[in-house]
Amino acid sequence: MGRIVVEVMPKPEILDPQGKAVMGNLPRLGFDQFTGVRQGRRFELTVEGPVTEEHLAAAAEAAEKLLSNPIIEDVVSVSAAPADGTDATSNSEEA
Repeated sequence: MGRIVVEVMPKPEILDPQGKAVMGNLPRLGFDQFTGVRQGRRFELTVEGPVTEEHLAAAAEAAEKLLSNPIIEDVVSVSAAPADGTDATSNSEEA
């Protein structure tokens, strides 16, 4: 089974109260190296078999028509995720 990851973020000119709230709390928890936070959304779409260019094109269209609100959000990426279930762009550590 293939996976497609769609990432959606608020447009830069749109206020981001959730990101602002997170940013306000980071220094209190000892994370003072960050200068800003924007909170977005991530969707994972699954398809039968490997991800094809047609799947990616359909995911991009779905992202513009359904998964995002084009008035206040931008679709920032539509990409195939690795088949092993990991996220190649992630550097996260599990707690």
